[in-house]
Amino acid sequence: MYNNIHIIKQGTVEIISEKSLVEKLKSGKPLRVKFGADPTAPDIHLGHCVILEKLRRFQELGHKVVFIIGDFTARIGDPSGQNETRNAMDEERINANAGTYQDQVFRILEREKTEVVFNSTWFDRMNLADVLKMSSYCTVAQMLARADFKQRFAAGTDISILEFLYPLLQAYDSVHVKADVEVGGTDQKFNLLMGRQLQNDYHMQPQVVITLPLLEGLDGVRKMSKSYGNYIGVTDPPDEMFGKIMSVSDELMLRYYELLTDEDVTAVRSMNPRDAKAKLAKTIVARFYGADAAGKAEEKFRKIFVEKVLPEKMETVVIGDKKIWVVNLLVKAGLVPTKNEAKRLIAQGGLKINGKKTQNVDTDLVMDEEYVIQIGKRKFKKVRGSLSGRRD
Repeated sequence: MYNNIHIIKQGTVEIISEKSLVEKLKSGKPLRVKFGADPTAPDIHLGHCVILEKLRRFQELGHKVVFIIGDFTARIGDPSGQNETRNAMDEERINANAGTYQDQVFRILEREKTEVVFNSTWFDRMNLADVLKMSSYCTVAQMLARADFKQRFAAGTDISILEFLYPLLQAYDSVHVKADVEVGGTDQKFNLLMGRQLQNDYHMQPQVVITLPLLEGLDGVRKMSKSYGNYIGVTDPPDEMFGKIMSVSDELMLRYYELLTDEDVTAVRSMNPRDAKAKLAKTIVARFYGADAAGKAEEKFRKIFVEKVLPEKMETVVIGDKKIWVVNLLVKAGLVPTKNEAKRLIAQGGLKINGKKTQNVDTDLVMDEEYVIQIGKRKFKKVRGSLSGRRD
């Protein structure tokens, strides 16, 4: 049991309460360990993996993970850490994202030790009396004690009653699935504690709350998030995943070692930073794609960025007119999604044409030769022929 506590405590920020956790473990019964995620984006990224790895440790100790896909709560949106009212998501998009979540989560969790549930299965059956009863257990003063709500209220920013309901709905998830433990990031502490309170109000033994640190994204400042564009997705291709990890700062690399691996960070500090970063990149790529793919990704990275050798294989885009505006070219070649993104990228120096940086957004290319187009450090395409040069 001591070893169980040691394994569970490793890397945590807070356990509320450790005494309750010890008592639950002493019972000898497999615990129901809850984790919920709203499918607001299609990708699970390394930030999620900090929590998923902890859930995997629970599974290895014989416990059951209850993975709640918040398809109902996604319609509201979690306001944690936000400063404005959420936009509603349509059901089609939620369902599509939920499907990818189920595929991706089992890259880490053991399927046979995971119970996957959708919270719409109980919330769709609730009537108004059920909602009023649930709401009676929480006060407005309690809600305004939450940091993000408090800041928005002080700033005169709108907070909808719907958003007040979100923490209660997440808390009721714990009631419905009879959670013994709930795991989440530090930004979720208020919601997790609300689960303890609501379980007590419904005459249940309160869950143990375990909070874990938030993983910073590639910018090294904000938490990793698809909405910030600073994430490494678990389905990113091996080459892209390797390259993204190699791009982080030395300081952030140590943070990734600490939160995503079992390596001794003290030993890592004594390594050459570039070698340490490559080892980290190989470790993470191998986790999702295997050692062979990780080795190939490292070799490709070395050739392109150390030896300055172009990739052996590049997609060739064949187009039709004699001249094209470079912004149109990037969009139509599939290198960027929109013209605005193309303009931003060019202005920031993220475009190279035949190895030369190009920052003039008014550039036109005469398509009488083949060009090698490079976006950032990892995207390459050849283009020949031409597209329409219209700037509409």
